[in-house]
Amino acid sequence: MVNKDFFAALADLEREKGISEDTFIEALETALVSAYKKQFDGEAGRVEVKLDPEKGTIRCYFTRTVTDAEEPGEGEISLEEAQELKKSAKVGDVLRDEFAPKDFSRIAAQTAKQVILQKIHETERDNTLSEFSDKEGELMSGLVRKVDARNVYIELGKGQIEGLMLPQDQVPGEKYNVGDKIKVYVKRVKSGGRNAQVLVTRAAPGLVKRLFEEEVPEIKAGTVIVKGISREPGHRTKMAIMSEDARIDAVGACVGNKGARVNAVVAELGGEKIDIILWSENPLEFIAKALSPATVLSVTQMGEKSAVAVVPDDKLSLAIGRDGQNARLAARLTGWKIDVKSESAAAKLNLEAPAEETEA
Repeated sequence: MVNKDFFAALADLEREKGISEDTFIEALETALVSAYKKQFDGEAGRVEVKLDPEKGTIRCYFTRTVTDAEEPGEGEISLEEAQELKKSAKVGDVLRDEFAPKDFSRIAAQTAKQVILQKIHETERDNTLSEFSDKEGELMSGLVRKVDARNVYIELGKGQIEGLMLPQDQVPGEKYNVGDKIKVYVKRVKSGGRNAQVLVTRAAPGLVKRLFEEEVPEIKAGTVIVKGISREPGHRTKMAIMSEDARIDAVGACVGNKGARVNAVVAELGGEKIDIILWSENPLEFIAKALSPATVLSVTQMGEKSAVAVVPDDKLSLAIGRDGQNARLAARLTGWKIDVKSESAAAKLNLEAPAEETEA
């Protein structure tokens, strides 16, 4: 079989799509053997197909391995019979007999089309994934394409690639509907064959940071620094910030005029509460601020990275938060174990500070 136009087309694809001709050839040879196996069952186990782009030919061979077994199996030939065909044949040699299968040209054309389309798709996907590899940790806009019982599938960028949002990366209480435009944080890009994926999330603390970068030029420029974020998605986030420039009001920059900047982030997060906290290098002072919105009277260090925070009696529930959430997020943000006590309870225990104490 000769088809120089076919090989010329492969060369064009190499130039246009960046897929090497050798890759196509290897894939086609394997696919043609498989196609022959389906069409001509019984001989497929010992068929070989070779494509020669220089000569523009596609050749088919029956292959048989020379054996010294008394009863050769499928795809084998006895040494005696092999030496009748080729005197120098020895055990282990592979003899090839060329053949021209009936109606194989049509099969070859169909198979070639399938392989080419598949390789183009795989290569374009791999190239796109390669471009996405530097998007890890970035914020991207997407369109919800499909929602099943567990996962959400999102078209990213200009629809070039699909992002997968697993159950643990979804925000409790958020509803995702086909056609929704949402912003996601690129968690990880997994490349490699058919398992290539872009994993995205709405639940990561990094999403909050990137959203603030979009809204607050000072964060984007690096004049306001995000020192840490603790988050319970869908409920509350605490974000610690600072600026090395005393002229810049870091909290004010994040809040914005009449709360415009923080409200934009809250809206994107579906109403999730956000506490913006001024970071302090003094850990006890930082703990007092981290328990916002509660007023903290004092913080006493009780051991290594362990402290007691004292609050007014009527602010105890606010400091602890519903199901302990506020205190829990403050502990995660500061990296300290925090025991919150009311003023009256602290007085009864007559707490004495073995280390530092700070007034909030």
